[in-house]
Amino acid sequence: MDPKPAAFSTQCIHAGEIDDALGSPHLPLYDTTTFKFETTADLLDVIEGRKDGYLYTRYGMNPSIRSVETKLAALDGAESAMVFSSGMAALSSLFLAHGRRGIVCIGDAYGGTLELLGSQLPELGIQTHQLLLSEQGRLEELLDRGVGLVFFETPTNPRLELIDISAVADIAHSYGALVAVDNTFATTVNQLPLALGADIAMQSATKYLGGHSDLTAGVLCASKELLEPVQRWRKNLGQMLAPDTAHRLARSLGTLAIRVERQNANAMQIARFLQQHKDVRQVYYPGLSEFPGHALARQQMSGFGGMVSFDLRGSREQAIRFTERLRVISLAPSLGGIESLVTMPVTTSHHDMAVEERNSRGISDTMIRMSIGIEDVTDLIEDLAQALATLSV
Repeated sequence: MDPKPAAFSTQCIHAGEIDDALGSPHLPLYDTTTFKFETTADLLDVIEGRKDGYLYTRYGMNPSIRSVETKLAALDGAESAMVFSSGMAALSSLFLAHGRRGIVCIGDAYGGTLELLGSQLPELGIQTHQLLLSEQGRLEELLDRGVGLVFFETPTNPRLELIDISAVADIAHSYGALVAVDNTFATTVNQLPLALGADIAMQSATKYLGGHSDLTAGVLCASKELLEPVQRWRKNLGQMLAPDTAHRLARSLGTLAIRVERQNANAMQIARFLQQHKDVRQVYYPGLSEFPGHALARQQMSGFGGMVSFDLRGSREQAIRFTERLRVISLAPSLGGIESLVTMPVTTSHHDMAVEERNSRGISDTMIRMSIGIEDVTDLIEDLAQALATLSV
């Protein structure tokens, strides 16, 4: 009888920790670029896959890299995982490996992802399609033309809209297409795309997985079969994560569960506060019962996440003033760290998007996106209250 799998928080600490001969409880950093062999036969056994071993760090054959990949695969319930130098590196290799038959992106996404899909991949002859959430009914039409990869974020950036992973997977698989989900906003603490039918789960590990705003990384989790063609792109485009960054990422994953649980709780209280404020027009947070995607969030998520977006009443200038008057919450891009951050999508993640497209996606000039940290929630709410009070001065 197989032993019962360890709980998620236990795997955050213990999964992928290779036994060390000197008794270290966690794998030491292997910052070496190459590994030596006693014989050529031993070297060939490793290169040709007859034996496990380490060869060359750019190939991913390094203990620090393999260890964190094993941990990440366990957390996502995946057969295998691959780490990259950034989230965009992970996406670009994914699209190059599995997007040759065409890619359809549903709903909002990170600005860099939309630029890659809308501009750069078509320059390479890869056909891409971007559907607004309201256009999701066109998915089968595109799949019927032979599109081979369906990609989406859920919750989306920055409006936190929800997409039904199981429903999309059922449709895509009926046409022989793959489904890849960007799970960065939710994290594996709150959502497991592979268990819901997706083929590939992606995260920008720069965000919640790293959790301390001190590393840049990306990860794909899937079957070994699906990651094998991705490996060739990662290797030859030089997208490998550095061993010291992999080591730091493994350290951060030890506290992933407790960090995200605190961020979930803080975000829920902040969303409720903002919902009642006279200067806030609309709040986007899956945990609110009034949120359009709340029922789906309860169905496919175990927690509602640490991201809260909202539209202020007033002008763009007032929104800018609000962000600049915050004292505890910092004005900065990115997300997922232990500290709370605030940004305006029109000045950061979606700055380069045409105004018409931003408007079609409901990204207003007064939209604020907050990444909620693990500070005392009372301090965060007081900070928001004092900054909002300056809008009427």
